[in-house]
Amino acid sequence: MAKGNGAPSAAEKGKGKAEELKPKDNPNKPTEMKKDENGKTIANGSKDEEPDEEELSDEDQNLKNELEMLVSRLSESDTSLYIPALDAIKDFIKTSTSSMTAVPKPLKFLRPHYEDLGKTYENWPSGKAKDSFADVLSVLGMTQGDEDKLDTLKYRLAAPSEDLGSWGHEYVRHLALEIGQDYQRRISDDLDAQELVELTRTLVPYFLSHNAEADAVDMMSELEIIQEIPKYLDENTYTRVCLYMVSMVNLLTYPDDQQFLQTAHDIYKRYNKLPQAMVLAIRLNDVELIKKDFESTEDASMRRQMALLVARQQIWLPSDDIEDQELTECLSNEKMPERFKYLAKELNILDPKTPEDIYKSHLESTRTAGLTNVDSARHNLASAFVNAFTNAGFGHDKLLLDVGEGDKTSWIFKTKDDGQFSTTASLGMLLRWDIENGLEQVDKYTYAEDNQIKAGALLATGMLNSAVRMDTEPAMALLATEENLNHKDKQVRVASIMGLGLACAGTDKDDLLDLLLPIVEDTSLEMQLSAMAALSLGFIFVGSSDHRVSEAIVTTLLDEERQKQLKDKWTRFMFLGLALLFFGRQEEVEVIQETLKVIDHPMAKPAGVLAEVCAYAGTGTVLKLQELLHLCNDHFEGDSDEKKGDELIQTYAVIGLSLIAMGEDVGQEMVLRQFGHLMHYSEGNIRKAVPLALGLISPSNPQMKVYDTLSRYSHDNDNDVAINAIFAMGLLGAGTNNARLAQLLRQLASYYHRDQNSLFMVRIAQGLLHMGKGTMSINPFHTDRQILSRVAAAGLLTVLVSMIDAKQFILGEHHYLLYFLITAMHPRFLVTLDEDLKPLQVNVRVGQAVDVVGQAGRPKTITGWQTQQTPVLLAYGERAELEDEQYISLASNLEGLVILKKNPTWEEG
Repeated sequence: MAKGNGAPSAAEKGKGKAEELKPKDNPNKPTEMKKDENGKTIANGSKDEEPDEEELSDEDQNLKNELEMLVSRLSESDTSLYIPALDAIKDFIKTSTSSMTAVPKPLKFLRPHYEDLGKTYENWPSGKAKDSFADVLSVLGMTQGDEDKLDTLKYRLAAPSEDLGSWGHEYVRHLALEIGQDYQRRISDDLDAQELVELTRTLVPYFLSHNAEADAVDMMSELEIIQEIPKYLDENTYTRVCLYMVSMVNLLTYPDDQQFLQTAHDIYKRYNKLPQAMVLAIRLNDVELIKKDFESTEDASMRRQMALLVARQQIWLPSDDIEDQELTECLSNEKMPERFKYLAKELNILDPKTPEDIYKSHLESTRTAGLTNVDSARHNLASAFVNAFTNAGFGHDKLLLDVGEGDKTSWIFKTKDDGQFSTTASLGMLLRWDIENGLEQVDKYTYAEDNQIKAGALLATGMLNSAVRMDTEPAMALLATEENLNHKDKQVRVASIMGLGLACAGTDKDDLLDLLLPIVEDTSLEMQLSAMAALSLGFIFVGSSDHRVSEAIVTTLLDEERQKQLKDKWTRFMFLGLALLFFGRQEEVEVIQETLKVIDHPMAKPAGVLAEVCAYAGTGTVLKLQELLHLCNDHFEGDSDEKKGDELIQTYAVIGLSLIAMGEDVGQEMVLRQFGHLMHYSEGNIRKAVPLALGLISPSNPQMKVYDTLSRYSHDNDNDVAINAIFAMGLLGAGTNNARLAQLLRQLASYYHRDQNSLFMVRIAQGLLHMGKGTMSINPFHTDRQILSRVAAAGLLTVLVSMIDAKQFILGEHHYLLYFLITAMHPRFLVTLDEDLKPLQVNVRVGQAVDVVGQAGRPKTITGWQTQQTPVLLAYGERAELEDEQYISLASNLEGLVILKKNPTWEEG
């Protein structure tokens, strides 16, 4: 019996007296409080504490007595009692009922006997009885608090069973946990783990049949046998398993992420879900696999749908042997202008807009309204960009195209020198995708006497052809001529080289190697020409890790003559061209990083960082993010060249944080928080890169928390930070017409009315915000944010690299670099087509996408929807669903161009 808590003075008077004293004898003593095992508070010394054990009901007491009798039988000498006793214990455990939070009574009563049972088990001879005993002990092992013992697993391995599910879900999950722990221990100690793999194979069917697909995938992943999961799947389980596997990819490291994608691809292929399989083949960047998927069906409509997806990613498959004309059109994006103008017509936005419609100068403060509209060449150049971005793809505007031919009132003649180059080039953006009509319009400027206008026309030709492929290859025919590539005027040569890069981005065209590699390798040329050729090759072979290009660039950089020029501001673009070759290739980049270490120049280190961030772009790899943050912590002293190189390392690291984290929501949140710290505690080179990184992490997705931050930075004392923040606001809202951002930019136009550079950048941001009159997106992720377009990301990254020193490039003479954005520009529409590829209007629900991974049942995939008729615009994070089942979608999700076919089982209600 527990003793009462007597007064201290009584305790000193002798043991006998203390025994007699009760707590009530000392009413002034505060009662100590304790809790019983059920969590109920009891006073120490009260009657509740007197019995050592809680009082049991008659039913529980009988159960306890019976279990203790069965336990005692197991230690008796009569072996015939063993199996009946064990069977009885098993029955008690399996038939016991308890609440979700309570331990089943039989396990509770057997727990004190666990150690004795273990000793008894050790003394038993091998045989059926001992196996049955191990079965019971494995279940009792769950009640032990010692996590290191792994008794549940130990006894389970001693008693293999095919019917583990009969012990219940909690037991199976506990066993799976111990298997994972033991597997890691065995692998680290270099021990054989085959028996654990065999046991896992018996658990997987149980998990899959009990809606625990996530547990099955996690377990097989941990034991590195995920490639075996297809054989356990059926029609009912494969979709949820694939959904979970694909959602895990961002959280895995190389090569596990590739294996998951490959396995999920094979599962989709087996169940004839070809569009879903094609998405994963594209993510794997495996052109051979894409071709195989393409050829695995004879269904013409399905092939066309897959062709539309491939063309959206700008992967060019050979179409020479394809007889279906419509299929060729799908692969080549030829019908893009038609589809885009159909959208514009339905939305009633065909009428061109002028820059003034965007600026809304009448809303700016009256004090500055006149000053911001000065008819200067600089202001006119800004208007040319705004006009190009706003009317992109519509083929009509009021500054250039809708004025008379050769008319000196054309906007081109309202700008000067390099301004004429960019203004003429803007035709390529206005006439985007429309090759036949576009070439006719641009042609008249191609033969201009003024080399700036001629160069602009050549660049416009390249932009026109971007993302569209025709058998006649007009871009090659016009730009790749000896006359243009070796023209005496440098600007014409630059325009031809850059035009080829934009027109053939992502094509892997070998013909271009013979044209552009000699320009890269010729050390007698200015760095600008060689760097632009390297950059164009980076675009053309983006993500291909083509060794011919990488070797040529590295060899050139090792050349003594070229090393003298590495201080040149254009060198960064040569390194960027090299980095783009390894875009998304992850560990393959290590070879090139080792090679760059050989180059004894301060600019070689930043090149290594740039290559690495490109290689891991969109993967969300946490270790790489940590490495980049470490780079940002360093403080540099030393000579100017060395310091300049080190500062560039940090600048690339900051942009790299966004590039790597942009594909994964948790990583984005983490990186956004880090940017705040970097802005507070870092030096100028890092601070001016942070706004650019903020723009890159969320392009065409104006999150209030991000643009409010950028709005603050746009008034920073450091003008470089302010200019980059203004540009980032444009990236953030690109193509969204966001009213709040538009208002902030108008305020900035008033604020900076006397600062030509800042005002120029405000105008560019306003043009980006209204891109395509609000119909376009520059977000490189598409198809429900599953696929990262390498070509689009390359365009964004190139513009940001030029913005690192905005005053030397974009705000200087090289504003045409902004046109690299064209590779990222794409309509954010949903256009539904019938099987003959004619527009088909149907009702769809458009709402915010909901993550349904691992959720039970058939949860809704969108929330807060509105019903609209196609074609519709989809904002970032929105998803569409067909309103009824009259049509069946051939695409994996409703986005972009989607082919619908009649549902044969549909009956009009």
